[in-house]
Amino acid sequence: MLKTCLSFSRRAALGLLTTALVSVTAIATPAQAEDAQGFVNNFGGKLVGIINSDKSLGEKRQEVLPLLQNNVDIATIGKFCLGRYWRTASPEQQAQYLKLFHQVLVNAVTDKIGDYKGVSFRVIGTTTTPNGQLVNAQIMRPGQPTADIGLLIDRNSGMKIVDMIGEGTSLRLTQRQDYSSYLARNGGNVATLISALERQLSHRH
Repeated sequence: MLKTCLSFSRRAALGLLTTALVSVTAIATPAQAEDAQGFVNNFGGKLVGIINSDKSLGEKRQEVLPLLQNNVDIATIGKFCLGRYWRTASPEQQAQYLKLFHQVLVNAVTDKIGDYKGVSFRVIGTTTTPNGQLVNAQIMRPGQPTADIGLLIDRNSGMKIVDMIGEGTSLRLTQRQDYSSYLARNGGNVATLISALERQLSHRH
């Protein structure tokens, strides 16, 4: 069975609110840290503002959609998750896969909006990784333990989110492992993954 829905629904909403504490020894330069933290504060502040508003759930989802599209490099994440199978997919399959991946990721986040009313967050630091700046933060929800989470920011993508970290686990790495395992069981045929994603999305409605 494809685990896409489980992986995203567990971590994507948390990861997109802001960032995780992980063990990284390098330290960001002041300018890099300021840029990354400013990005997260701006993005997270807007997201929390929408979530905590008195608007309907439908209105909140409509407002969150462009926020995600403008601040998350969904295509880069999608390509990473497909791993080596991206090169074996035809151009048509690549386009169809990215379209479906976009819908799956966005749905996983917007479907959780109603669970986060009253949420707040604080940025607590930034570290440098080989893949970008990791902004560390904490999320507070009424009646829930404080969550340490993280956003990986890639300046090469135009200052966008390229990974979401929760419970010390990379979302995109977990998803790539799930996709690779699924494709390995199905002869490496990307068309089978596309069909599975289509079924997953159709079951949502």
